[in-house]
Amino acid sequence: MAAEGNAATQSNQKSMCIIVTKGSLDWAYPPFILSTTAAAMGFNVTMFFTFYGLPLLFKKLDLQVTPLGNPAMKMPMMGMHMGMPNLAPVIPGVDAACSKMMKNLMKKKGVASIEDLREAAVDSDVRMIACQMTLDLFEYSLDDMIEGPELGGAATYVEAAAKSDINLFI
Repeated sequence: MAAEGNAATQSNQKSMCIIVTKGSLDWAYPPFILSTTAAAMGFNVTMFFTFYGLPLLFKKLDLQVTPLGNPAMKMPMMGMHMGMPNLAPVIPGVDAACSKMMKNLMKKKGVASIEDLREAAVDSDVRMIACQMTLDLFEYSLDDMIEGPELGGAATYVEAAAKSDINLFI
């Protein structure tokens, strides 16, 4: 009887799937914040890392922000919010400077690092799937990645997404 109750509890558990397609600093936060929050709320969470999102599973992260073509990027400076002129990111070194500013602001405001959020996701048993096709396409290896992600393809994701209560594309 206990096994039947346990199976019923598992079938009632909410689930969430996230396709992670971007690997820049500003785009890495949403999937990790949402996945760790959902896991803390008792959701079964699956993250499918594909294309440019796959490097978020690398052991060593060197994330940069993507200011080019992002008019919404306004940094608090000199008592106001200053936007980035659209042409500024084409100047050498601007991406690195913007990334350093963003990392410093996050540290000052106590925002967890992507490494910390990723570790929290692993500790919360978030299922992480590394896209096999992307690994092959960009000639990556599982040796480049943290321990834990499983290999899978579109069918692996679709199978999880079909059973999921929430599906997100980030």
